[in-house]
Amino acid sequence: MDGIPKNSSLKLVAWELTRRCNLSCVHCRASAVTNESCLDFDQEELTTDEAFLLIDEIAKVSRPILILTGGEPLLRQDIFKIASYGVTKGFRVVMATNGTLIDEEIAKQIKDSGIKRISISLDGADSKTHNEFRQVTGAFEGALNGIKWAKISGLEFQINTTITRQNHTQIDDIIALADKLGAVVCDFFFLVPTGRAKEMEGQELKPGEYEEVLTRLDKKSREVPIKIKTTCAPHYSRIRHDSSTTKGCLAGTSFCFISYQADVFPCGYLDVNCGNIRNQAFQDIWANSQVFNNLRDLSKYKGKCAKCEYLKVCGGCRARAYAKTQDYLAQEPNCIYEPHR
Repeated sequence: MDGIPKNSSLKLVAWELTRRCNLSCVHCRASAVTNESCLDFDQEELTTDEAFLLIDEIAKVSRPILILTGGEPLLRQDIFKIASYGVTKGFRVVMATNGTLIDEEIAKQIKDSGIKRISISLDGADSKTHNEFRQVTGAFEGALNGIKWAKISGLEFQINTTITRQNHTQIDDIIALADKLGAVVCDFFFLVPTGRAKEMEGQELKPGEYEEVLTRLDKKSREVPIKIKTTCAPHYSRIRHDSSTTKGCLAGTSFCFISYQADVFPCGYLDVNCGNIRNQAFQDIWANSQVFNNLRDLSKYKGKCAKCEYLKVCGGCRARAYAKTQDYLAQEPNCIYEPHR
């Protein structure tokens, strides 16, 4: 088996443990379904033993941050066994949850399992906006209640927000709320039309709006104590262009996504299957997938991304390029910057 390229150090793995969820969010990447209507999903999910084996497989490559996600990962009865196993193997384990299932006991179990941080999604600064995203009455209050118990248990948390044309005017209020609640990070995700979000394509920010919002976030990040991050907006790295940001798009270079069916993708929004860990070693997929190696070869990028002086800093959103053109090497479709070289 070929060695792993030096420019592809694995630092983050997002692992979709289940596609079951207690909410039905309009922008859901996973097109997750309610717990009562997904008995077939149980049979496709990795078993506890398979989950342990996957952790062992990933450990042969590196010890990345392991993000346990879904669906809603707290719907898996073995979630804390899996988390604890990852911790014993030397991973920093974190969890992405909608927060509504967290009570005093669950918060304690999260903390005791060794999970270092949770992310809880707030897609608006008020109940009306958030609940419309989540399509469940009381989701906003449920998330705030989960945050309350996380704080009481001493569990570090961050706020994740998916930005659309519906809520981008609330950014300042969302940051203020996250700071007031005691979050360590406010991470803004920019809509990629995949999963159920395909039906929200009209809610995606236009290229000029992206630039304006990212510039506003850059300014805001210099004014507030809470750390501000972005996801699926790699041109934020161009706008900030300082040591506080990582490379824009990490898909296939230092990040990958593993689905509940054990398929491996460059990221959760880039729907190009690179292999399945039930019939291929994770190390082999990571090192030898043609898709991964194409993403690591910047000379293969196309359009104005190929000419851009910020290619190594930004890279363009490969998932958005694929969603719009069916070519993950195409230029970032929502970037208005014109290269100078």
